[in-house]
Amino acid sequence: MSKETRYSVCTVCDIGCQLRTEAKDGKVTRVIAHDNPMLAKNICFKGVAVPQIHNHKERIKVPLKRVGERGEDKWEEISYEQAMDEIAEKLKVLVDEHGPETLAVSTSGWNTQTTHSTDRRFMNLLGSPNWISGVSLCAGNTAAVNRLTYGWYPMADYGNTNCIVLFGHNPRKHSWTPIFNAINAAKDRGAKVIVLDPRISDQAETADLHLRLKAGTDAAMCLGWLKVIFDEELYDKEFVSDWCVGFEELRQRVDEYPLERVEKITGVDKALIAEAARMYATADGASIPWTPITDQQISSTSAIRLHSILRAVTGNLDVVGGDTLGGFNPSYIPESELGLHEVLSPEQKAKQMGYDDHPVYTYRVAEMLKEPTEKVWGFPYADIVMGCHMANPTNVFRAMKTEQPYPIKAFIVLGNNALLSYPNQHQILEAMMNQELIVAHELFMTPTAMLADYILPGDVFTERNHVADSWSWTTRLTLSQKVVEPPEQASSTYQFWHDLAVRFGFGNEFPWQSIEEVLDHRLARSGRTFREFEEQGFMEMPIPEYRKYRKTGFATPSGKVELYSSILEELGFDPLPYYREGPATSPEYPYMVFTGVREDPFFQTGQRNVKELRDRCPAPSVFIHPEDATRDGLNDGDWISLETPHGKVSAQLSVQSSMKQGHLRVPHGWWYPEMRGQESLAGAFLSSDAVLCSDDDEFLDYEQGIPHFKGFPGKVVKTEKPEHLQAAS
Repeated sequence: MSKETRYSVCTVCDIGCQLRTEAKDGKVTRVIAHDNPMLAKNICFKGVAVPQIHNHKERIKVPLKRVGERGEDKWEEISYEQAMDEIAEKLKVLVDEHGPETLAVSTSGWNTQTTHSTDRRFMNLLGSPNWISGVSLCAGNTAAVNRLTYGWYPMADYGNTNCIVLFGHNPRKHSWTPIFNAINAAKDRGAKVIVLDPRISDQAETADLHLRLKAGTDAAMCLGWLKVIFDEELYDKEFVSDWCVGFEELRQRVDEYPLERVEKITGVDKALIAEAARMYATADGASIPWTPITDQQISSTSAIRLHSILRAVTGNLDVVGGDTLGGFNPSYIPESELGLHEVLSPEQKAKQMGYDDHPVYTYRVAEMLKEPTEKVWGFPYADIVMGCHMANPTNVFRAMKTEQPYPIKAFIVLGNNALLSYPNQHQILEAMMNQELIVAHELFMTPTAMLADYILPGDVFTERNHVADSWSWTTRLTLSQKVVEPPEQASSTYQFWHDLAVRFGFGNEFPWQSIEEVLDHRLARSGRTFREFEEQGFMEMPIPEYRKYRKTGFATPSGKVELYSSILEELGFDPLPYYREGPATSPEYPYMVFTGVREDPFFQTGQRNVKELRDRCPAPSVFIHPEDATRDGLNDGDWISLETPHGKVSAQLSVQSSMKQGHLRVPHGWWYPEMRGQESLAGAFLSSDAVLCSDDDEFLDYEQGIPHFKGFPGKVVKTEKPEHLQAAS
């Protein structure tokens, strides 16, 4: 009996923990902690469950072609070559009829990992700018907005920081485990932690300060902090004078937010607001790590910009213990280069959905930042965390549905359950039903895959080699080794795009015949092959260099930190950050709903079909405060219908004293794999938070087109346990 153990970078979630995978006789048997003591704690029960995921009996292992009506879930097995031939033939017909922009692609780099930006490479060679991803709502859009202020996307220096500010972000033992451990290590050193969250979250329970702000008011809170910092002269005067533009204009805007006003908006006592602002501003090295909360608000662009501004004016930008600007790793060709963004013509870039009305993370801004990015970072396109050259998902799905301003008739989705991953799920379904070609590259029969014409089985991280670089968010390189062979008919996302490119005559631009050849190419800048890299160790990190701006300036049009954004001004938006009220509650809809909360056993819409994980969380739970539950005659464990003006879902009620009164917490991504064949699309519309949130223009962030997930009106109504769940239980 043969047995081997290899290093792995886990892709069950997006944090990329370094683990070890054991296999016997060609089958993954166990995932265990890393053998490096610094990494050994970075393992959660999702990672431990990898053998049950990768060896799952329902894993798709052969290509499938739809034989029934779209969504009817009827298939025939075909060969990979036949599937690729037919996909290419049908896509060519659609491109000839409607132009290359008729193709839209939705993907998740977290899960697919080994695309190496060849999805963008193929699309740019073809001429389509309509690439979307869940990173438009999570980290990718944050990267794009940060670039407006100082030209890159920083990472918190957890190892040296003395103050950590968590805006709603709640890393836990089994969710973003490395960050959870890093925060704990910082606290053990004496670092302070400030949490801003309506709930008494896990992080809030042990924080030095907890500000229980009203959901969706983060931008107002930041303006209040700046008011304290400016009035009490707690800002870094030398850095602001030498390296910032727009300080006086910003100060005038901040003066519009006295603490009395901020207290009224956020519901937090002004004395506590001031105390938190002082704690952050006076710390010797303070960080504001990324958070998904400010990614998903009606004031998202301003809230993200305000985080970047706070880092800058307090002197915490690119310093020890602050938030550091990494840049491209000099030893590894970044995905930004592999994507061939330079070959897409200006005319086709201008057709990108969102280019005109919500341009911040589209090609429109990427082109405006091209020259300073090349000057500072050495290459004109910086597609950090895949989020800086995207189309707007709402605009894409509207065009798929209405065929305006032009028809989008082909949709390719890879490792991404798109139906449940963006707002306004009803519109997404209509959009997909109006397609002439849908291709899903997947592991399991998701609701999105059920709507496809072709399903191609994908590989998983234990079945491929990789060098992970965090999509240029950090400069660290980590090793992930192939442990077992994938199913015979499965393909990596790289192979899919390579083989499609060959059928379109782009073979010369895809010269690498395997993932290992791609890795050899990417490592060539350091004079190594993949085999040489893996022989040298499991990870490498360049020695950090701080205050790099003193040599290069910042990658903005002015070369400085733009507190007053010249790009936003040129685009016709407010160049200064602001707070915008979200939709208000009413007697009919008295609760403030915030959606998108992740449950520890799952990542996004995945793992509901994995018994070991599903047993930990059998049904979706909506959280409510005890006093609210008592007033409405509700009890813990009741089944309820949560309704908003836009939609409704069924869930179990969980009465939690940690909740803020008047608020409802809704989990993300629920569907029911066990109901396949009993309920349409495996119950995709029964409990999914994506049906609750509108993406009408009035509810979108102006600059990005981001929906307001964090605080919209809703109500709860007691109901019986749904019949479909009774039958399934």
